[in-house]
Amino acid sequence: MSMPGSILTKLGKVRSTVEKEAHFLVRLKNIAHLLTGNFASSFIGLAGFALTARALGPTDYGVLAICFAYTRGVERLVSFRSWQPLVKYGAEALQAEDLSNLKTLFKFGLLLDVLAACIAWTVAVLVILLAGPLVGVSAEMSRIVLIYCSVLLFQLSGMSTAVLRLFGRYNILAYGQVLASMVRVAFCLFGVWVGWGFFEFLLLWMGAQILGAVNINVLAFIELRRRGLGGVLFAPVRGVAKKFPGLYSFSFSSNLSSAIRSSASELDTLIVGYLTDPASAGLYHIAKRIGRIAQQAGVQVQAVLFPDLARAWSANQFKDFRKIVFQTQMLLLVFGIGALLFFYLTIDRVLLWTAGPEFLGAGPLVIVQTVAVMMILCGTVLYSALLSMGKEALVLRIVFAATIVFHVTAFTLVPKIGPMGANIAHISMSFVLLSGMTYIYRKGLSKI
Repeated sequence: MSMPGSILTKLGKVRSTVEKEAHFLVRLKNIAHLLTGNFASSFIGLAGFALTARALGPTDYGVLAICFAYTRGVERLVSFRSWQPLVKYGAEALQAEDLSNLKTLFKFGLLLDVLAACIAWTVAVLVILLAGPLVGVSAEMSRIVLIYCSVLLFQLSGMSTAVLRLFGRYNILAYGQVLASMVRVAFCLFGVWVGWGFFEFLLLWMGAQILGAVNINVLAFIELRRRGLGGVLFAPVRGVAKKFPGLYSFSFSSNLSSAIRSSASELDTLIVGYLTDPASAGLYHIAKRIGRIAQQAGVQVQAVLFPDLARAWSANQFKDFRKIVFQTQMLLLVFGIGALLFFYLTIDRVLLWTAGPEFLGAGPLVIVQTVAVMMILCGTVLYSALLSMGKEALVLRIVFAATIVFHVTAFTLVPKIGPMGANIAHISMSFVLLSGMTYIYRKGLSKI
């Protein structure tokens, strides 16, 4: 008599297992979309950087790299990453089918993006005017960097990124970047052919950044209208904190953590340029662009992983939570080892075929940079897990300590051994981050 019940129980377990594995396969598919698009975009973008480097030479390319690094660094330090709270709280509203509150949340995120862009531009301009040499921008370069700062006014991607991620439109996010990179490389080829100089390439890179930001916003609003969420611009935002309790505290902690970390990951080229010279900054920037192609895997995995982890933790599905973290960490570890072996075997040929023989000195920098990237990849999963667990305050402390380690190491070693000192500083920072977050993660799960 117990056999039918036993069979049903077993069938139920099998069905549950199949569903979980199906979710994992869907997650892998979304990650594959993002990785395919981002790797294609990164390699195509690298071709654009290589063409620019060949056209301008190490010194002028170094100046352009400093412009790019400065504006990107200010953006990461000052801008408000609205996609993190929008994904966390938007997923809850979407599950409850509360379209009104979802519109309010998106409008709130867009306003944050606009405000942050204006603040970023203001800060960038004031720092150049008042203390340019202190951030590696000499008086001769200040006019050029000020022109480039105008791209900051158009960096409004937080809300649009959250929209496309929430609705699973990872293919749009991925392949839209590929198209933008292809257009940029086409213009770079044209510039090399007709003999463009520094100023023309400067305008080209500015235009590419601006068009990329405009493109993702257009795609996001098209998706909103397709989902029956038109009229976001007219949604009321009063009382948004009451509708989404904890929105402000989560946003503040997670964004401050990202901003502090960005002072190392985005300002490192400026530090090298300040402590050495533009040519060394150019070598370092090329090495960073190549070595960090692999890091895109972590960025895209976090984009897919964070909503799944947040849902699993809030539903008390701790076994699934652990499984997602473990599976993804192993996946990224294998990928990181593969990337390290690939660059170790091919980096001289990659540099020779892309940037040219003048940049062969960047080879050892790429290898050391990739070691740091391997550690960052493993830490990316833990970062998403800890945010889902509500440990953002502890993460903030670990990030602060790791960033101090980076700056102390960089300012100590770069004057002595050049750009390699910045790469060693990244390894030191990554070790502190990975070990600290691992400790917090295991301690948090041990109390369950």
